[in-house]
Amino acid sequence: MDNVTEHIEQFFAFEHLPPHLKAVSAPFAEMARHVLTLPRNPERTVALRKLLEAKDAAVRAMVAKEVAK
Repeated sequence: MDNVTEHIEQFFAFEHLPPHLKAVSAPFAEMARHVLTLPRNPERTVALRKLLEAKDAAVRAMVAKEVAK
């Protein structure tokens, strides 16, 4: 996502991440690129925000410490 044209795009960047987090984050960036090709409207905005939430949760899942059982 080198040429950011919309504000939210910057949050899908993954080049700066270590390899194990890049692997988690990259598919979300690819999907964001697809969503950004849809007509600009409130539903596209919702889709991007929810995709961003999902990406953030997936990355957190990778870095979360094991919870004692």
